[in-house]
Amino acid sequence: MKAYCTSLTQFKRFKSREVTIGELKMGGDQPIRLQSMTTTDTMDTNATVEQSIRIIEAGSELVRITAPSRKEAENLAPIKEQIRARGFKTPLVADIHFTPNAAEIAAKLVEKVRVNPGNYADKKKFEEITYTDESYQAELSRIEEKFTPLVKLCKENGTAMRIGTNHGSLSDRIMSRYGDTPKGMVESAMEFLRICRKHDYHEIVLSMKASNTLVMVQAYRLLVAEMLKEGMNYPLHLGVTEAGDGEDGRIKSAVGIGTLLEDGLGDTVRVSLTEEPEFEIPVARKLVERYRNRAGHAPIPAISENPINPFEYLKRASRAVQNIGGEHVPVVLGDLSHKNEIKASSFFGFGYAYSVPLDKWNIQDQAADYIYIGENQIDFEIPGTLGIVQDYAIWESETPKARHYPVLNVEQYIKAASFNDLHFIEFGLEELMQKEALRNALQEDSSAVLILKTENAHGMAEQRRAFIELMNLGLEQPVIIKRTYKIEDQEALQLAAATDLGALLVDGLGDGVWVDAANLASPKFLLGTSFGILQASRVRISKTEYISCPSCGRTLFDLQETTAKIRAVTSHLKGVKIGIMGCIVNGPGEMADADYGYVGTGPGKITLYKEKEVVRRNVPEAEAVEALIDLIAEHGDWVEAE
Repeated sequence: MKAYCTSLTQFKRFKSREVTIGELKMGGDQPIRLQSMTTTDTMDTNATVEQSIRIIEAGSELVRITAPSRKEAENLAPIKEQIRARGFKTPLVADIHFTPNAAEIAAKLVEKVRVNPGNYADKKKFEEITYTDESYQAELSRIEEKFTPLVKLCKENGTAMRIGTNHGSLSDRIMSRYGDTPKGMVESAMEFLRICRKHDYHEIVLSMKASNTLVMVQAYRLLVAEMLKEGMNYPLHLGVTEAGDGEDGRIKSAVGIGTLLEDGLGDTVRVSLTEEPEFEIPVARKLVERYRNRAGHAPIPAISENPINPFEYLKRASRAVQNIGGEHVPVVLGDLSHKNEIKASSFFGFGYAYSVPLDKWNIQDQAADYIYIGENQIDFEIPGTLGIVQDYAIWESETPKARHYPVLNVEQYIKAASFNDLHFIEFGLEELMQKEALRNALQEDSSAVLILKTENAHGMAEQRRAFIELMNLGLEQPVIIKRTYKIEDQEALQLAAATDLGALLVDGLGDGVWVDAANLASPKFLLGTSFGILQASRVRISKTEYISCPSCGRTLFDLQETTAKIRAVTSHLKGVKIGIMGCIVNGPGEMADADYGYVGTGPGKITLYKEKEVVRRNVPEAEAVEALIDLIAEHGDWVEAE
C-alpha cells in the first residue's frame, strides 16, 4: 500500500517544503495558515478593500480575490495599494480560471496566483476524446507552451502559485484519459507541476478540491502518494468546495478537511461557506487548533498489516444484526442516561413526538434508531422503530421487554452466558488487543454489536487501529463509533465530532455513530450533528443536500439570499442534491455531483441543469426558483411538504 502520510498511528505533520508568499512563510515547520476569499466585485475597489480588511482582522493570513479578466487583474494594483496604505501586509492571491493573460498581469502585482489546471489551457464541452500516446503528448506540449510564460513570470517576480485542481472542472482531456476520478484530479495538477519543476520554480502550493468529501479526501491522499513517489513535498491547501452554509457547511467542511488534518496533512485551510467570508475564519481556526498539542498523545500500537485502501471507498464487511451492519445504513444512537426520569416527551429531541389525543408516535426523517437509557427504566410503549439500550445489570433484572437490549462492558461480557438476541459490548483498542477471552468469545458471537470508545487525544487514529485489528482477526461484528466530548462551544463540538467520526466513515468504517456530550448540548443538536455527519460522509442521506458555492466577485446574484429561498421551498426533498452556483466557473462540472443545478449565467439570468445537462437557459432570476421546482417535478422528484 502506498504511503500518503508520515504515520497512521502517531500524529505528526507531513513535512512539506517551505514556500514564501510575500512576507508569509507556509509549509515546513510553519503553523497551518488560515485564509478566505472576497465576495465583492473586484472592480469595486473600495468594497474589495474594506472586505479584505474585515477578513484580515478576523484572522485570515491570506486574502484571495477573483480576477476573471484583464481589467480585474489590473485593478488588483489599487486594491493592494490601499490595503498596504492601511497598514496591512497580508499577501493577496489572484484567483484565475480561463484567462492566462489575466494571470500574467496578476503575477506582477500580487504575492500569489491561483490557477485551475482544468480550465487554464483547456475548454470543457463534456466531450469524450480518444487519444493515442502520441496525440496526448502533443496536448501536453500545447499546455506547456501556454503555461510556461506564467511560470517564468512568477519565478522572475518572486510570486507564489497555487495549482488548484477542482473536481467539478476537470478538462475533457483529463476526463477522457483518466475518467471522473481522484486519479484524474491528481494527474491534472501533476501535469502543471512538472512544467514548473522543469523551470526550477518551486514556490508552489497544491489543492484537490471537491464537494464530495470522499473524492476530496482520496484525491489529496493520492496526490501526496504521487509526490512521495516523485520525490516532492509541496504544501497542501485544504478545502471542500461548495460546502454550503450553516451547520451543513461546517460539518461537511470538517469531514473533508478534518480527515486530512488527522493524518498530519495540510499547510493552509480555507472553509468555503455560503456566508460572509469573515465568518469562515473562526471555523477554520477551530478545525486547526485541535492539532496544536496533538503530538504528545498516548501511544497507539503500530500497524503491521493494513487492510484499508485509503484511495478507494470500500465499506468494511460486517454481518447484519437486526438493522445494524451488513447492507443497512449506519444507525444513530442517542443518550438519555443522565435523565432522572424518562417520559414520552423525553424522546422529542430524538425525532419522536407523542400525540396524547391520537395516542400515536410521529416519527421524523431524522430520528435516533436507538436510545441509551443507562440505569433508567421505561414504563410506556415506545415507538415501533426505536430500540432501547440499557445497562446489563438493569436489563437482566427486568422482565424482558420488546426492543430493549443490554450493553455490557468487557468484563461483564466475558463472564455472561451467551446471547441469542441483539446485545451491545462497549470496548476499547487496549481491551481488544490484550484480552484473549474477548477475542475468543467474539469469534462465536453472531448477535453482538460493538461500541468502540476511546479516551486517546488522537482518538480517530486509535479507533481506526481498532478497526484494523478487528479486520485482521476476521471479526465481522457491526461497530458503532462512540466519541465522548467535554467541549462547551457548540460549533467546536460539532466540528470535532464531524472530524473524528467522519474520518472513519469516509474510509468505510463504522455501522453507527454515538456522539456523547451529555449536559453540554441538547438532544436535538446532537441528533442533527449525527445525521449531518452521516450525510456529509455520503453513508446515510436523510435530507436535501445543497452544493452551494461561497460566492466571489464572479457571482451573478446574491448567493446567500438565493440559497435561503431555495432551501425554504426544497428542504423537505429527502436525498435530492441541488447545486447553487454563482457563475459558470465551477457550475457545469459540479452539476455532475448534483441532481439539479441553479447557475448564474448573466446579470439577472439563471441557467437550470439536470445533472450536468443544460435544461433551460437565461431564466429571469425572479422566475428561476419556480422554474427549478417545475424542473424537479418534471423528473419525478418533487413531493409536497407535509
